[in-house]
Order: sequence, then structure tokens, then C-alpha cells
Amino acid sequence: MVRLYMDAEPLDYHPFLATVEISTLPNSLKTRPLYTTVSGQNHTKMAFRLPARTLWQASPKFVTIPRVSSQLPRWARSYATPTTEQGRTAIVTGSSRGIGKAIALRLANDGYDVCINDVEANKSGCDDVVKEIQSLGRKSFAYTADVSNLKEVQGLVQASVSELGPLNTMVANAGIAQVKALLDLTEQDLRRMFEVNVFGVYNCYTTAAKQMISQGSGGKILGAASIVAFKPFALLSHYSASKWAVRGLTQAFAMEMATHKITVNAYAPGIVGTAMWDLIDEKLGELQGAKKGETIKKYSGELIALGRTSVPEDVSNTVSFLASKDSDYMTGQTIVIDGGIIFT
Repeated sequence: MVRLYMDAEPLDYHPFLATVEISTLPNSLKTRPLYTTVSGQNHTKMAFRLPARTLWQASPKFVTIPRVSSQLPRWARSYATPTTEQGRTAIVTGSSRGIGKAIALRLANDGYDVCINDVEANKSGCDDVVKEIQSLGRKSFAYTADVSNLKEVQGLVQASVSELGPLNTMVANAGIAQVKALLDLTEQDLRRMFEVNVFGVYNCYTTAAKQMISQGSGGKILGAASIVAFKPFALLSHYSASKWAVRGLTQAFAMEMATHKITVNAYAPGIVGTAMWDLIDEKLGELQGAKKGETIKKYSGELIALGRTSVPEDVSNTVSFLASKDSDYMTGQTIVIDGGIIFT
């Protein structure tokens, strides 16, 4: 241990002289500037100029300082980012097309190796995305699984770790929608919506979190919410409720995972030009007596401040940020990407 003796009373936040026994001081410290050596009868001392704050609560005689740690101070540590930018891995569920595909390709461009996931019916789409990612020079493979089935999600995570290495980022993107009047909903309608959109997200969050905790290096967990998690749409009541649940799960997971250096955030797209919104437009049109395409056009003109429908890349750009070290001090947030439909 190194003992440090005060030669003067400290002035508030002003430097003062202190002396240090150097019998056990490492050579690396002996060569530092800003000190002088003083010889005594039994030992040699070095005088350092130190800030008063350093010894403000010290004993009038001495204070014992532990050996210098090789770790960075808490405030300087990376909060939820892998120690290296190389070899980062991600799982993106529901990534055979649409927003999920755009996210997977963007993460690959960001340097991630990506596990592509969707249900068995969309396997060919998954294979196409894998080829695109591999053409970018990144590793990728497809694993079909239904996110509403916990065992299948566990198999997905295990396969990703086996093929690509430790899991850094989980994107729980898979989801479904249904246009139906509230009083016409059946129990099965509600059950299926929540199985995929809520239990699916929960299964991905939980399984990814356990894997990241076992790795001990933190990570990023992201989930697909929606603007209807802030303002429900008529005829999308159970879809809206499921996305409110995602927002709540994201906040709860963020609180409990923070101690493990895992950040948990969600992204909330607006009206996006994807197959899902094509279906919503078609069904809304049938109920409202409008032609296909007219409903989205009407919404875009009247609701979206920026005056255009979103594209998947608008969403993937935000997910890229949430998966990067630039978002390390963000957790529990649901970020809206809607061109100005709602303002939070």
C-alpha cells in the first residue's frame, strides 16, 4: 500500500503539497513529473501536488490509498457496448421483408453479423436476405422460428451464438396486424395478436437478456412498438393495445436490466410503405368504401407533417442508432419515427 501524508491544511479545491512513501511505489509512478524527492533518516519521500478534493476527507495524519485499478472509472466505462467494434452480432426477428429486412441490412452495413429470422412460410425471403448480407462481407444465416413459442426463441438464440458468436443485439421486430371493429373482435383475435406482438417480444427480451447476462458484457435489446402505443387508431384496437404493452415491457425491462449493463429501447414506426400497411390500407378501404391506396394517401396528406409515407429505411436508420454506442446513455425509451403524426 502507498501511504500519503498531508503537509498542509487543504484549501477548498486548491492544490496543496503532500508527501508519499515510495518504498513500495511502482517505477511507473516514480518517473512522473510534478514531484520532488526528499531524503529522510529512515526512508525517502516524494512530494506530489494533489488537488484538495483528493484528500478532503483524509485523516490529519495519513490516508491509505489502494493500488491503482486497471479498470476505467465508472463514469468513463462504456455502458452497454461490446469492448470491440469487430465481431458484433445481432438477431432480427421478422426480417424476411419490410422493416425487419431493412434493419438487418443496415446492421450488416454497420459491421454486424446477422441472424435472420421469420416463420417457416417466409423461409425463401430469409434466404434472400442472407445472401444480400453475405455479399456485403458479413456473416449471416437464417433460422426459422415462431416468436410466440418460447422454446423456438431459445433455439434461435442458441443457434445464433453457435454460428456467429456472443449475442450483442436483439431486435424483436416480428409482429402482426389486423383491421377489425372493436365489437367484432373474437377471443381468438385478441389471443393471436398478443401471442405474437406481446408474448413474442417478451420471449425475445427474456431469452436475449439471459444470454447477455451469462456473457457478462452487456448488450442492446430493441423492440418494435408503433405510434399506436401513444395514440390508438380506430379499427386497430387490439393491435394498439399490443403495442402499448410493448412500450410497457420495454420500460420494465430497462429498469431491471440496467444493473447488467443492458439497455432496452423500442422504436415506434408510423405509416410505412410495407406489406403490413398495404393490408391495413386495403382493409380500411373496404370498411370505409375507399379504393386501395386512398386511405394511406389520405393519412399521409392530412396526418403526416412531412407529407410523405415512411419507408423502411427511415426506421432502420433509427434502429442503427439505438444499436450503436451513441445510444449508450438511453434506456427505457420508445422512439417515434412517423414524420410528424404525433408529438411526444
